[in-house]
Amino acid sequence: MFVEFMHRLVPFVFLLLIVGCSARALYPLPSRRNDRNRQPLQTFRAYNIAHRGSNGEIPEETTASYLKAIEEGADFIETDILASKDGVLICFHDVVLDQTTDVANHTEFAIRKRTYEVQGTNITGFFPVDFTLRELKTLRVKQRYAFRDLQYNGKFSIITFEEFIKIALDAPRVVGIYPEIKNPVFINQRVKWPGGKKFEDVFVDTLKKHGYEGTYLSKQWMKQPAFIQSFAPTSLTYVSKLTNLPKIFLIDDTTIPTQDTNQSYWEITSDKYLEYIREYVVGIGPWKDTIIPASNNYMQTPTDLVARAHARNLQVHPYTFRNEYSFLHFNFSQDPYNEYAYWINEVGVDGLFTDFTGSLHHYQQWTSPLSVGEEDAYNLLDKIVAMITKFRQP
Repeated sequence: MFVEFMHRLVPFVFLLLIVGCSARALYPLPSRRNDRNRQPLQTFRAYNIAHRGSNGEIPEETTASYLKAIEEGADFIETDILASKDGVLICFHDVVLDQTTDVANHTEFAIRKRTYEVQGTNITGFFPVDFTLRELKTLRVKQRYAFRDLQYNGKFSIITFEEFIKIALDAPRVVGIYPEIKNPVFINQRVKWPGGKKFEDVFVDTLKKHGYEGTYLSKQWMKQPAFIQSFAPTSLTYVSKLTNLPKIFLIDDTTIPTQDTNQSYWEITSDKYLEYIREYVVGIGPWKDTIIPASNNYMQTPTDLVARAHARNLQVHPYTFRNEYSFLHFNFSQDPYNEYAYWINEVGVDGLFTDFTGSLHHYQQWTSPLSVGEEDAYNLLDKIVAMITKFRQP
């Protein structure tokens, strides 16, 4: 792999010399990069999926969190998609703004507090669907957990789906996106789009607008990788008619039924249902404690869910891996690297949603012999570019 890369490197270095002598910028402007010069997505090991960005370090679903995740080696940046009152798709996880923004400090919005039924439960708070995008942009995001770094609270704003996509497209290497169709039943009840379009229609239209299409591992998909995810099976089957992008069926705790069909965990993980859903999705994304139940913070006997999914050629991308002691089962001696090793090597999952992208990347770099030559080659390329930059004419 390294030798082949060096053969391709020679003409590229010559081109860089020409560019340097002509006093042009060596690095293309954002969104104008030549894809042929970008390091491709790795597909030889489990995917490193940045859960809401690198949110273990920086408040979730923010530009800074996603940029940090890319810097730390994420294969995919994951986001949750909701909608504003005026129909703009935004990146935000909760159906209310209360826990991760400073909305409570904005007295001008005090009258916006509402109580709505969401998935059969009455929830009171400030809902994004009652705010225009302009109003949402005045809010500032804060860290979800008090035991994490709070220094970035109040520094970043809510971003749109299109802004999120731009972050991925502007990355110095190919970085995939992993957007979730969040609470589609509720959003379709509260937000209306022209022409009778649904939340899912606008979601797919946005992906197509920015060139996201193609089946899993196709040439087009490898150029701009994307997985579409949802807890709502009817949304996944609906968008299957709109796009051939690969889809992941998310699976919640055993006590929580599906968002739209009210099916139990046991029904949607049965062999019969897996046979049905595989016609629409390429994989499942279960909460990790449903794959291996836990009691008193110790893992119990593993289920056969991963084996049954793999038997049907379905990938398994469990969530969520976190470094803090309160989230690590005692089996791993409070060591997140032991947890990664177990899930990748013993359970055999195909991707992991993590709040700490850098930790997973380091673990995989240290344990994957296939990554060493490739990493050295691209480090060499970076050094060559830096050397040529010094000789560029003013």
